[in-house]
Amino acid sequence: MANKRIGKNLRPYLDKAKDSALLAIEVYNKPAVAFRSAGYIALMAIAWTSLLHAIFLRRGINPYYKHPNGHYKKIDGDYWHWDISECVKQFWGDDVHSPVRKSVEFFIPLRNKIEHRHIPELDAVIFGECQALLLNFDTLVGAEFGPKHQLRESLSFSLQLFPSGDSFAAAVKANKSLKDVKKFIDDYRSAITPEVMGSGQFAFKAFLIQVANHQSEDALPVQFVHYDSLTPDQKGEVEKFAALVKFKNGGALNTGLLKPGEVVKAVQAGLGNIKIERNGKQTDKFNADTHTRCWKHYKARPKSGAKKPEQTKAEYCSYDKPHKDYLYTQAWVNFLIEKMADENEYVALYPKA
Repeated sequence: MANKRIGKNLRPYLDKAKDSALLAIEVYNKPAVAFRSAGYIALMAIAWTSLLHAIFLRRGINPYYKHPNGHYKKIDGDYWHWDISECVKQFWGDDVHSPVRKSVEFFIPLRNKIEHRHIPELDAVIFGECQALLLNFDTLVGAEFGPKHQLRESLSFSLQLFPSGDSFAAAVKANKSLKDVKKFIDDYRSAITPEVMGSGQFAFKAFLIQVANHQSEDALPVQFVHYDSLTPDQKGEVEKFAALVKFKNGGALNTGLLKPGEVVKAVQAGLGNIKIERNGKQTDKFNADTHTRCWKHYKARPKSGAKKPEQTKAEYCSYDKPHKDYLYTQAWVNFLIEKMADENEYVALYPKA
């Protein structure tokens, strides 16, 4: 498919998609722009819509709305094209957990919430999602139309200063009207599955670490290395480093992390506080024993007394070295609620003797 000729009817859609993405990048990388996310999101929405239109037309699908009688709707004489929401539904269909789909869908309501507001503090909060939206776009362009149409070879890395100390949380406190934006972002991130949340296709996150200069003239000054391509040992080193650079709120350590007892209460509540009978006694369906079985079964953390207790699954669990115990994330709670709602998953934790 990527080698097929792009006809004159298709090219305007593809050119519009690429031009919109390039403009989005230009807006985002302008040093003088205080609130870059709004312009970037609006232009990337156009880019994604045009790209999906081009893909549909390539596949022989007319991306236009229809009247009940089957005739295509028109506005001012032009066919009424599907908007981005309809394009997403038509393109991904029943694949509701695709990280790329969730990435695009994240920005549709967010664009509507911020287009008439000035929230420069938001830029740093959603940088990972913005970066993933662009990388996913370019990957899909290459997959559908070939590498020569991708943007990556025509772009260079933007020069960067260290991010400012502006806090979105502080902005929300100062301006209560921004609460709905924060709530939307928090709710959306907490509602998606841990697998999607941990995917680089939903939010791209990286550490930029200065290293010694290489002698080779061919060496790039900045290179992206995908996490999935690392060896298990390399992933362990990255996760240990990630634990060192977590942002702290107000000087408080481990903000947002949960003790085991808090996890048990949250999961039990999420399951509807179901009671079951075990060994002739009535007990909570999800209790401390169940939680212990879960972290062992899903390998969220090492066993007690392990030589390297810090080698946890970082998205679910962290080792608190001063207290020599483990703390858990909200993603772990969400993961357990989803798994324990499946009776087969639950029963598998209690094999018959």
